[in-house]
This record gives sequence, C-alpha cells and structure tokens, in this order.
Amino acid sequence: MNPLDSLPVPALKPFAHLLVQVDQIIDVGHTGNGQRRVVPIAGGVCRTADWQARVLDGGADYQWLTSNRVSHLDARYVLETDGGDRIFVQNTAIRVAEPEVMERLMRGEPVAPAEVYFRCVPTFQTSAPALRWMMERLFLGTGARRAAEVELLVFEVS
Repeated sequence: MNPLDSLPVPALKPFAHLLVQVDQIIDVGHTGNGQRRVVPIAGGVCRTADWQARVLDGGADYQWLTSNRVSHLDARYVLETDGGDRIFVQNTAIRVAEPEVMERLMRGEPVAPAEVYFRCVPTFQTSAPALRWMMERLFLGTGARRAAEVELLVFEVS
C-alpha cells in the first residue's frame, strides 16, 4: 500500500492579498553572525473574500541577513477590519536572490518577483469570534518587496 494514498494531500486556497507600507530601514549593523535590520511598518491594506482591513502603523519587520543571498524576516503587525476587529499577524519569511539582485533590492531599486524566492508563513491571533478559525489553520504566502511596500499573497493550506 502506498502511504500517499492513505492521507489527504494538502492544497492551497487563496485567502488574502496584502499591501504593507514600509518606512525607512533602521540598520543595526553586523552582529557577528549576520546583519540585523528593522523595517518599520507604516500602514497598508488587506483584502480577503469576506472582509477588508487596514494595516495599523506601529509594527515592524525584524530582518536578519545571514549572507549576501539570504534574508530571514519576522514581521509583526496588527490588522483592523472594517468591522473593527483586530488581528495580530506574525509573518516569518525567507528571501533569497543572487547577490547582485539582493544589492538592487537593498538599494530600493525595482526587482522582478521572479528574481527573488520570497516565501512566508503567517500566523494570526484574534479575539473576534468570527475570525478565530484563522488560529486553527496553516497559511503560506509569497511576496515581493517594492521601494515603499511589500506585497503578499496568502493561501490557506486545506
């Protein structure tokens, strides 16, 4: 018996499209095992099939650049839906590109999303009864960094 026949195969279901506005990078510098940076989050929007939300300013993306190709990202921010519900988002990601592409990205120059491997695993926390299901699911996403924003497509793993 093939074990692949006995368990359900996960699928991806579209969930959300986010445009997260970012502010000027705070460069902490090289810490001995990579470069540490903090990117303040200054707003944005989130759209799903069922609701819309704004990204509240005050969050940040804590970045750890471990080589001239690899960045580990840990973004934390809050969404506020049009109905007033709040959702805490923690989005861990990896961004990988050839060194010359990464240099262009770090300078804020346009880079085609196909040139960068940018994948994320967001988690959500909320007290809103209608949205609590989000805390019981896994999500995966893909992203692109632009000069003043990050665009994310998030999928529910079903």
